[in-house]
Amino acid sequence: MTLSDAVSHLSPERWEQAGRLLVRKALAEFAHERLITPEATGDGRYVVHSDDGLTRYGFTATVRSLDHWQIDAASITRHRDGTELPLAAADFFIELRKSLGLSDEILPVYLEEISSTLSSTCFKLTKPRVTSAELTRAGFQAIETGMTEGHPCFVANNGRLGFGVHEYLSYAPETASPVRLVWLAAHRSRAAFTAGVGITYESFVREELGEPALARFAATLTGQGLDPEDYLLIPVHPWQWWNKLSVTFAAEVARRHLVCLGEGDDEYLAQQSIRTFFNSSSPEKHYVKTALSVLNMGFMRGLSAAYMEATPAINDWLAQLVDNDPVLRSTGLSVIRERAAVGYRHLEYEAATDRYSPYRKMLAALWRESPVASLQEGETLATMASLLHVDHEGASFAGALIERSGLTPVEWLRRYLHAYLTPLLHSFYAYDLVYMPHGENVILVLADGAVRRAVYKDIAEEIAVMDPQAVLPPAVERIRVEVPEDKKLLSIFTDVFDCFFRFLAANLAAEGILDEDVFWRTVAESVRAYQDATPELADRFTQYDLFAPEFALSCLNRLQLRDNRQMVDLTDPSGALQLVGTLRNPIAGR
Repeated sequence: MTLSDAVSHLSPERWEQAGRLLVRKALAEFAHERLITPEATGDGRYVVHSDDGLTRYGFTATVRSLDHWQIDAASITRHRDGTELPLAAADFFIELRKSLGLSDEILPVYLEEISSTLSSTCFKLTKPRVTSAELTRAGFQAIETGMTEGHPCFVANNGRLGFGVHEYLSYAPETASPVRLVWLAAHRSRAAFTAGVGITYESFVREELGEPALARFAATLTGQGLDPEDYLLIPVHPWQWWNKLSVTFAAEVARRHLVCLGEGDDEYLAQQSIRTFFNSSSPEKHYVKTALSVLNMGFMRGLSAAYMEATPAINDWLAQLVDNDPVLRSTGLSVIRERAAVGYRHLEYEAATDRYSPYRKMLAALWRESPVASLQEGETLATMASLLHVDHEGASFAGALIERSGLTPVEWLRRYLHAYLTPLLHSFYAYDLVYMPHGENVILVLADGAVRRAVYKDIAEEIAVMDPQAVLPPAVERIRVEVPEDKKLLSIFTDVFDCFFRFLAANLAAEGILDEDVFWRTVAESVRAYQDATPELADRFTQYDLFAPEFALSCLNRLQLRDNRQMVDLTDPSGALQLVGTLRNPIAGR
């Protein structure tokens, strides 16, 4: 690839289109979070003024439930002193920096994330146009890499600061480039491997790597006069090896605490979370999640060696809870467990930092079960994020699934809610247990377009038990969190209603597939059906009222605009929330 080939996706036309799409999203989500207040000018048009009042952004919009602004990208205009100007995303953020609360320190770094996000959009615009209908018949990974938007709420959602353009083309999920992981041997004096019940280190790495690779790695160690028995094997993201470990951990390499063994034999595909890989050579093998010291969507995407130690135990605990609960079993819910984990402790960096430091999250990995092995005849997989995908013709993937299923939109939605929402409700009401159930963390099992069941993933880092009296095994104690009573139900209201259903309902309504009122009535009926089936939890339903008239608006972009390096204080996650007013609950009174 030549130097110019690496940036061939960056054309004036694509940059203009990408910028228009991003400004549309910025106007919509910043209006939703009440950072800006569009003024109605008649005929469905609105205007937003710059901080100095001299620049006007005009657009056409439909305002839907949950203060959702559905804006027509083609309708957006920008005027200053009566002259129409071209749309430019960077100018938009500079002109509204005070309204958005962008400090002098944060603004340039946020603009860099915006630039990276726009660049990735330009690349996606070069890909062959696949309709949503065609995508419903595509494979699991074709759907995964075919997503074009990323997180629906965050405006700067493809920052990936640290990737150069050649690394973007090699490692970004949308490029679908095959990746071979780098393997390191880590001295047992500084590394630890933990695994779920019934798993031994030797048999596990043999199954994952295969005998030829294991023999090759052992020969590399013995060739340096080292004993393979003294080392544990750790898979590493290639970017992490070239950019961090070979430099930041140079002393460990020099002392042979770490030995680079080369690449493994299997090819992987990066998932939407960037640092998790699907084994495309052997799809039934485990996903591998790696540490990646790249800044993306408000966090450095490292992986804590200390956290890895309890990961398999937490996953086994949750899997047993799901298996033993008849309500959860009846929904078909399953969790793909993080079965094994390995972490490396850099003792000097540990001595110099606190436990939340990115320097403690540079070298660790975990192995997560693949959902492929659990599929039954006629079942296929799709990331739940795909439900919000809209193709170049304006057709949604969810709408295409409904069409393919042959079900009525309400019946299709009802099955989806039973598979996805009911387990979330029961986990909350029965166990004070919450997940991070966004689209990238849920996999849907489909049969002819209809949802059969849901698979939850990303367990150890994302679940939490909010009951201070809950009896938890010592190894699982880490997931207990203190959350104020009035914020507990935001785990459903914010994560599910506002950050996912808001978009799904709007897309289906815009296509004329399902009226918004019918969508939310079906959600209400699904909640009622669950509550009627579990009368023993009636007191909890009253205590945490899912039909309350309103709930607090929790703003995700405000977190990133305030501090795009670490959005949330990890010592007090609920205290870091940006709550601004309330939203009318769309299922209240139904």
